[in-house]
Amino acid sequence: MAKAIIFDRPGGPSVLKYKDINVKKPGYGEALVENHVMGLNFIDTYHRSGLYPLPLPSGLGLEASGVVLSIGDGVSEVKVGDKVAYAGGPPGAYSSQRVIPAHRLVKVPAKIPHDTAAAMMLKGLTVWYLIKKVYQVQRGETVLFHAAAGGVGLIACQWLKSLGVKVIGTVGSDEKAKLAKKFGCTHTINYNREKFKDRVLEITNGKKVPVVFDSVGKDTFSDSLDCLMPRGLMCVFGNGSGPVAPFDPNILAGKGSLYVTRPTLMTYTAQRKDLVEGAKEIFSVVGSNKVKIEIKQRYELRDAAQAHIDLEARKTTGSTVFKI
Repeated sequence: MAKAIIFDRPGGPSVLKYKDINVKKPGYGEALVENHVMGLNFIDTYHRSGLYPLPLPSGLGLEASGVVLSIGDGVSEVKVGDKVAYAGGPPGAYSSQRVIPAHRLVKVPAKIPHDTAAAMMLKGLTVWYLIKKVYQVQRGETVLFHAAAGGVGLIACQWLKSLGVKVIGTVGSDEKAKLAKKFGCTHTINYNREKFKDRVLEITNGKKVPVVFDSVGKDTFSDSLDCLMPRGLMCVFGNGSGPVAPFDPNILAGKGSLYVTRPTLMTYTAQRKDLVEGAKEIFSVVGSNKVKIEIKQRYELRDAAQAHIDLEARKTTGSTVFKI
């Protein structure tokens, strides 16, 4: 019998239960995947807490790597025995086996191990759409990236450096600053000791930056606007400190005709061609060693609640994975 994390009400990490589950046979357009390694992402805590509500009871998790065990009728994207990975809905990656729409699966190159694939799919695709689709970064630019020592941040720092882009990264400790610098961050700011707005102005000699990539949300949004040059883009792609409060859009006019966007990976990979394009790019930069995936935490799936506690307490860096 398969194992999975299930929750039947929103709340704190304690609502997560490790249970036996019955896995149905794949239907039309579906594949049954045996998950070898699963990834942990901050969005998982939003689903668990109810910030992003799910129909309950529900599984959890959006990222894993494994092998196709069987397929339903009408499946052409994968075949039995394929090494695959996925990132995005529907939730249910925290499981030993699960059925998933086959069009959400991508084949993983042989040289990329399961743990690396599971640790980079959602995070890597997030960086891809941020720097290639939301804002097409240009060589020589300087950008501000919040939470630079996290899973997304470490991938972004390396990828941006390979493109000739300088990164100003915010972190919560000196240890995280060292880690971010090791992985390509040009300038680090410990926001517990410095005002990042002032440091950005100092680093850029008052020119500011054309784009801010922000997964923190409430605590960083307002000061981030002051880091943007006229017609700059504020890209909020997460809510680590809570959702951004409602604000008067006239503020954007007064600060230089700024733009604000709230993109999601699900939108940018809704079409299979976009999913495949993004996966091909992240596999390429990882395969060429331009980007190294740093797995800093490993948990048994039964300990998912503790992993969520550590993530929300900002105790984690880099990527986190689960195994059964």
